[in-house]
This record gives sequence, structure tokens and C-alpha cells, in this order.
Amino acid sequence: MATSLTLGRLESNKNSWGGLKAIYFVGFLGTLKSGATLAATEEITGFASAQSLLKYELKGSNNLDETNSNDRATGTSFYEQSGSVTLKKQALATRKELKLLTYERVHVITEDYNGLFKIFGFENGCEVAMDVSNGTAMGDLSGYTLNISGQETEPAHMVASSIIDNTTDTVVVPGT
Repeated sequence: MATSLTLGRLESNKNSWGGLKAIYFVGFLGTLKSGATLAATEEITGFASAQSLLKYELKGSNNLDETNSNDRATGTSFYEQSGSVTLKKQALATRKELKLLTYERVHVITEDYNGLFKIFGFENGCEVAMDVSNGTAMGDLSGYTLNISGQETEPAHMVASSIIDNTTDTVVVPGT
């Protein structure tokens, strides 16, 4: 039986780092995937219409990972997307925005320390739950932990960094 695999991979140098530098939220659009422009590599190089992304800068231990589940008996293969990010310091405006974020489904774009952007919940969206921490001791967290989850039929797509202006807290990605 022929394979559909087309590419091998050599071990990379020690120039890859873990962790998230920023996370971006955009309200769920059922047509985001169908209107996206994908290169032959499956990297997203554009969206059909302009998208407003809300950027949250991150420091410390933050993650959004994927786990592939396969079941030959049922013929299914899908990706569980889950992770958490911590936002330090409580603020009235942040509380209000995060409360709204938990009420709706969203697409999530991450920016990692390697300069890569990935979109989670591309087709089905992600759910966000919020934990609020007040801390007990002086050095404890006073802030928010966002728990993100989603299920997709494909792993998260990379997004071309050239279409994201990551210099402001509200980023508008132009449509194609």
C-alpha cells in the first residue's frame, strides 16, 4: 500500500523555545475557515474579511497544546486543544472583558517565543473558562487564569506573521 507521506525531518539545532509570548482572541465566525487563504504548506496567509484581534501579553508558564486522539474502531481522528494562560493583576476593565470572553466561543491565536503564530479553534471555536485568584501570601498571584479548550479535526494551522501587526493591543488583520 502506498503512503501519502512526502517529507522527512532532520534534528534541529538548539534554537527552539517553549512558552507563549502573547495570545489573541477573535470572536467566533463560522465562516473564518472557509474564507481563509491557505498556502500549499497549509499556512494561513489571509482571511476573507478584516479581523479584530484582542492581544494579551504573557509572561511565565502559559501553554496551549494539542493531543491527537485516534480510534480505528470508530474511524475517528481529532485534536483536543487545551491549555491555560495567566494574566497578572486584577483590574475592573479586564474583569469585564474576560467575563464577556467566557460567554462566547472564540478563535484563539498564539504567538510563541519562536515567532510562530498558530490558530486554535479554527473551525469549531474554543471555550474559555476563567479562574480568579486573590492569593493568600504577599507573593501569590492576584489575577486571572484562563482555561482554554477546543476540539478540531485538524491540528492548529500556522498563521503567517506578515499578516499580524503585533505592536498594539488591538490588532486588525486586513481582509484579502
